[in-house]
Amino acid sequence: MRKLNVDVAVIGAGTAGLAAYRAVKAHGQSAVIIEGGAYGTTCARVGCMPSKLLIAAADAAFDARHTAPFGVYVDGEVRVDGVAVMARVRRERDRFVGFVVNGVDAIPADDKLVGHARFIDNTVLEVGGHSEVHARRVVIATGSSPKVPASFRALGDRLIVNDDVFAWHDLPKRVAVFGPGVIGLELGQALSRLGVRVRLFGKGGAVGPLTDPAVRAAAAATFGAELDFDADARVLDMQKDGDEAVLRYLDHDGREITERFDYVLAATGREPNVHHLGLENTTLALEANGVPLFDKATLQCGASPVFIAGDANNVLPLLHEAADEGRTAGDNAARYPDVRPGHRRATIAVVFSDPQIAMVGQRHADLEEGSFVTGAVSFEDQGRSRVMLKNKGLMHVYADKATGRFLGAEWLGPRAENIAHTLAWAVQMGLTVDEMLAMPFYHPVVEEGVRTALRDAAAKLAG
Repeated sequence: MRKLNVDVAVIGAGTAGLAAYRAVKAHGQSAVIIEGGAYGTTCARVGCMPSKLLIAAADAAFDARHTAPFGVYVDGEVRVDGVAVMARVRRERDRFVGFVVNGVDAIPADDKLVGHARFIDNTVLEVGGHSEVHARRVVIATGSSPKVPASFRALGDRLIVNDDVFAWHDLPKRVAVFGPGVIGLELGQALSRLGVRVRLFGKGGAVGPLTDPAVRAAAAATFGAELDFDADARVLDMQKDGDEAVLRYLDHDGREITERFDYVLAATGREPNVHHLGLENTTLALEANGVPLFDKATLQCGASPVFIAGDANNVLPLLHEAADEGRTAGDNAARYPDVRPGHRRATIAVVFSDPQIAMVGQRHADLEEGSFVTGAVSFEDQGRSRVMLKNKGLMHVYADKATGRFLGAEWLGPRAENIAHTLAWAVQMGLTVDEMLAMPFYHPVVEEGVRTALRDAAAKLAG
């Protein structure tokens, strides 16, 4: 058993882990980064980038089929070559992964250790059965994995998760998607637009990450008009039959339906990769989900020299948040016990559906009833949106009654990914609604819809 002594051991070479490693090295301390799987972040390998490649192909197919309302006619059928679509997805995905791997390759060999890490005590790790790492501090940055309910196991090899989609060499004909969250909504709509027969099953009326009841209802209606989508499905049974998945469920009218699919995609959430780390061998207090109790500002686990960052802590499983948290965890691990709160940006989240969904700042669910006003705008008659025939969606903006400060927003609508940045900046700068309305708005742009919502909020504040 090889023994190593280092200042900081970082478990996981994903976005958070790499950021933590670099932060430690910037302090001039020794570090080892431990990885038990393939190099390449979740985002590059099975998340953000390959999903956007699939969505880009889907959008191209959808737009080509919907030119007639502009007076533009495409002669002949729009044909989707599933083999070519997936070849580009895999090719470009591998290119993005390659950039990450190149970054890992640049790390000195002595600072990298391959194998699954397991705690022997708070700061001693056994790695891959071949090494024992004695560290002064540890950063856990092990990411997350798809969470699949046990009842789905009856589907055998007909059950897939999002990771599996990006290994396809062709598109299947029929896919059932469970979970209309970010992953299920994006992939379900994309596959449907590429000619796959998709049925999307939800639970409890949830649509994406939305918490505002009115915006959520608008989203359910919008996506339900395009997809076979039940936001509160009643599934009776699921079984594998040869190369098919057989589902029995009740439709909206209570009728029992039996339907066959090539695959069932479980997009039913993700869980932190902490269950095989041997955390029971440490003195760390654990939550019910197995994640160590930690300070969300410093990312320190209790008073220990252990820190946890990125998807592994399950706070905000987004790439930019993982990078920020990795830097905070690495910085604090290097300066321990002089730990300090890390920089937290205004929250921002985007679903790359059509229309897109976005949330910035405080969610509706975070706000105290009676303490805020809501400004609204529908994109149905918003000028630029109607020009582009992208006039679907509803935006709600929230402002503090006492101060007029802009608190956040939830919405679905066109170009939400871009508008979200402007609104997140406003949250982080602490602007009031009046200060935002004093900013320039060009004409004709989708952002004029934001101004309408802000004006509505301003009128309610004045009233």
